[in-house]
Amino acid sequence: MKSFVALLFSMIALGCAGESDVRALRVANWGGAGSDSEFDRLVRDLYEEFEAQNPGVRVRVENNPEAYAAKMVLSFVAKAEPDIMMLDASSAALFINNGVLADLEPLIANDPTFRKDDFFPNVMDIARRGSSLFAIPQDFTPMVMYYNKRIFDRLGVAYPKAGWTIEQFRETAKRLTRDGETHGFVVKNWMPGWVMWIWNFGGDVVSPDGSSASGYFDGPSAVKAVQFLHDLVHVDKSAPTLSQVASMGVDPFVNGKAAMTISGHWSMIEFANAPKGPDGKKTLTWDDLGVVELPSLSGSSQTVMYESGYAIGKNSKNKDLAWKFIKFMTSYEVQKKYNSSGIAVCGRRDVALERSNEPLESEFLAIVPQCRAPHGARIEGYEFVENEGRNALDAVLQGIRTPQEALTRAAKRVDIQFAKK
Repeated sequence: MKSFVALLFSMIALGCAGESDVRALRVANWGGAGSDSEFDRLVRDLYEEFEAQNPGVRVRVENNPEAYAAKMVLSFVAKAEPDIMMLDASSAALFINNGVLADLEPLIANDPTFRKDDFFPNVMDIARRGSSLFAIPQDFTPMVMYYNKRIFDRLGVAYPKAGWTIEQFRETAKRLTRDGETHGFVVKNWMPGWVMWIWNFGGDVVSPDGSSASGYFDGPSAVKAVQFLHDLVHVDKSAPTLSQVASMGVDPFVNGKAAMTISGHWSMIEFANAPKGPDGKKTLTWDDLGVVELPSLSGSSQTVMYESGYAIGKNSKNKDLAWKFIKFMTSYEVQKKYNSSGIAVCGRRDVALERSNEPLESEFLAIVPQCRAPHGARIEGYEFVENEGRNALDAVLQGIRTPQEALTRAAKRVDIQFAKK
């Protein structure tokens, strides 16, 4: 560890050498090294615009495409953290709970030009602890049910509507399934994308205080939810098996082989680039897409929202400049440009509402009030729960364990892990 920290410091020192006349603002995110995509060019242009408005300042982007949270933890341990880090809601607790981020409320209190009311309240509250606020939202997405209208129309099935129940979803998926042609739904074993089934069955995976999983992760509602996913695949056969999905090579929904799927706003970029089928036509077009809330037992749906926001390191020596950058990047003018990429829903209500007349945007906005923060925003080490959830569902879908057996095993392992905190 000592040699790693020494190397880290030497790299930083070398990177800054010869730039005494430049005030560097270090900004860390989980992106790659950058490309020449339209989105990357847009972001670079915005950074250059900030630099032009602040002569002598250079934005130093530190991309960490792999193990972002772990690398950020190491940087804070080494006291070599960036001035600004993009805080992912899924791992926010790791940084907020350990006191390594600056409370932004004092900066806001001294800045009459910044209005918290410009942002969606439940999105802003992800990084709130009591009277303290540790990040300003950039963008977010609810997890939603996408559906392919072309398949619905071809098979004469009515489009789903808000307030639909789990039983209605199940019957719809059955009606959309044609052996060798299409499946009604596709089950993806990514727990951040299926935990909402447990919520909509009336359960949860951890206790309200986040200290234990037993009685929750293996509780009756969670077991019913996982049994339901199993039955979609193996009883109704309205969803392909994991091996069938793997053999397709391309996402079944994108390939026009599944009528419904769960994902976030980011998938619309992928959907827009759907491949061409044997008939030479795209397997999925913009006009084919529909969005609806997830079904629930009661008709009162819940979903998760995944958000990213700007946070300032507690020990940053450039807090005033960092706050200036955050204000710039979350301003109406900049967010209007940034949000044109379509990768997510803007954290600012005014920008998001201006796009409500665009296809599908109004459906996303209607779901925002149902959104809950991911448990990782409050529970440190929650990624362990998600790994256990993936392993449990995998065992169930492969017929290795029953839902009760798999979830009881997962809950016990989570409790042991949480006891180590």
